[in-house]
Amino acid sequence: MVRLDVSDSDLRAAVARRPRRQLARTQLGVAPLADPVPWDCPATQEIRFDIPEHYNASEVLFQNLAAGRGDHLAVIGPAGHRTYGELAADAARWGNALLGLGLARGDRILLVLDDTPVYPAAFFGAVRAGLVPILVNVLTPPDLLRFYLIDSGAKAAVVETEFCDRFVAAAENRSGDLPLTTLVIVNGHATPTIPGVDVKQAQNWLAPFSEQLASADTHRNDMAFWMYSSGSTGKPKGIVHLQHDMPYTHASYGRHALKLGPEDICFSAAKIFFSYGFGNSITFPFSVGATSLLMPGRPTPESIFAVIAQYRPTVFFGLPTLYTILTNAPQIKTADFSSIRMAVSAAEVLTIDAFEAWKSATGLEIIDCLGATEMLNVYISNTPERKKPGSVGMRVPGYEIVLKDENGAVIDDGREGTMWIRGHSLTPLYWNNPEKTAKTIHEGGWFSTGDRYIRDADGFYFFRGRADDLVKISGQWVHPTEVQTCLAGHPAVRECAVVVTALPNGRTALKAFVVMNEARFDAQSMACALQNYVKQKLMPFKYPRIVQFMKELPKTGTGKIDRQALLAWYREGGIIAPARRGGSRAAPSHDAGTSRRSLAVRSRVAR
Repeated sequence: MVRLDVSDSDLRAAVARRPRRQLARTQLGVAPLADPVPWDCPATQEIRFDIPEHYNASEVLFQNLAAGRGDHLAVIGPAGHRTYGELAADAARWGNALLGLGLARGDRILLVLDDTPVYPAAFFGAVRAGLVPILVNVLTPPDLLRFYLIDSGAKAAVVETEFCDRFVAAAENRSGDLPLTTLVIVNGHATPTIPGVDVKQAQNWLAPFSEQLASADTHRNDMAFWMYSSGSTGKPKGIVHLQHDMPYTHASYGRHALKLGPEDICFSAAKIFFSYGFGNSITFPFSVGATSLLMPGRPTPESIFAVIAQYRPTVFFGLPTLYTILTNAPQIKTADFSSIRMAVSAAEVLTIDAFEAWKSATGLEIIDCLGATEMLNVYISNTPERKKPGSVGMRVPGYEIVLKDENGAVIDDGREGTMWIRGHSLTPLYWNNPEKTAKTIHEGGWFSTGDRYIRDADGFYFFRGRADDLVKISGQWVHPTEVQTCLAGHPAVRECAVVVTALPNGRTALKAFVVMNEARFDAQSMACALQNYVKQKLMPFKYPRIVQFMKELPKTGTGKIDRQALLAWYREGGIIAPARRGGSRAAPSHDAGTSRRSLAVRSRVAR
């Protein structure tokens, strides 16, 4: 294992200055960013990653033409099919059209798009033209859309017809504050009126532009695209990625864990705007000439089972919550999964019960993995050959990983510590957020995740919670995630979330939001049963003092449980909140034959 030999105080002092200088350079010109990861670091050498100094990420798509795969299907799905040749022509037309707006090298373009062939075409067209697309959640509400536009300085945006009204709302009484000058409408026709903004219908607007476009002479460290964090733990952060990041994730995770070939068909229920979905639907299949199955709309059991039956994907990418929903769906009894050779999961903890339930229903084992938007994709993964249920997997070649204790010392196997990672897909900075950059991205290109893990003697990692989630209960430290994982193992529980809250007397306590498998039950007795279950499985002081039964748990746009919405729901007395940030909504309580207010059950022994 690689060890840090610099103190954290030295790292903070050194890095705190660097992001501000980089930000100023980026805003004033197109100079390459200072990649914090050394090109000769052990992880890069391990996978023999080498890329020209001048490189443009659109080659992930266009290299398929040189490889003779122009007639091979790049994209299939309900919204249409495109070969690699057709998609490259579409991308070139997009790039030429965007340049025709007078946009300059490095200008940002907001993409509010669903998963259709338009997405990769617009994305690669912008990148090939030297512009910087920003991938955002399709459920983004107007106030957050306004923040993205102002924070990024995006002069143009491309949006689905059904979402264009949000731009009207975002600009209402504020159009003079927005940098937006052009809005391009795709997949339909709409005529929104926004003062100072030229609205174009993509189909007619694109038609006269050439299907040929040479790639911009970008440096491998130039900005290629951004993604915004989901905001599930605070204000969304603009995460910048460089031209070489996409091929690096393929050379590491794609090549060593997925092992895709041109004959594969990849189907990701996670959307493209999500870094996990972006790799699944674009980077990994396009890097080897495979086919990407794109499904627009909400990923429901009905829609997922239907596209699997029609298009026969070979690799399926889901999330733990989705796997649980699919496993409990009645349609699974007749669903045909025979085409799928691998089912992958990421973004949340995959419980052993969820793993076993899916395997029992489908015959497929879920390959769990771990990634982050800051790293663009996956750095720890199980594989079909080497896996342990309950573990997120082993280190992916191309990444260095250390666990550190509270004093910053690297620790050995069997001890719990905070995970630090280094690899060449790391973001160099959070846009307009030098303080967060300094706290997270350290000297030598090390990324402090804030996640706590234990590594066993075989090299498998097991999640133990967030470093900032540690809370003292009865004078002893507790991880809410540990309690959540325990509760999720109860046979009557469909899904749950455990958060930190305060009791009326000011003491800190754990609160569990629980969705049960059955529709009707006695809330009081079930709450006691769940509390006793935790006491028996873990230490007695770790049980949740409050149990709230829900019909469903609110989710962010990336499919993660929205903890902020849950806490807001609780603070507001159980009032269903309006859509927030990623478009999630606080879910109503489970009626269970009782009133909503009676379902917040506090243990009588919690004194």
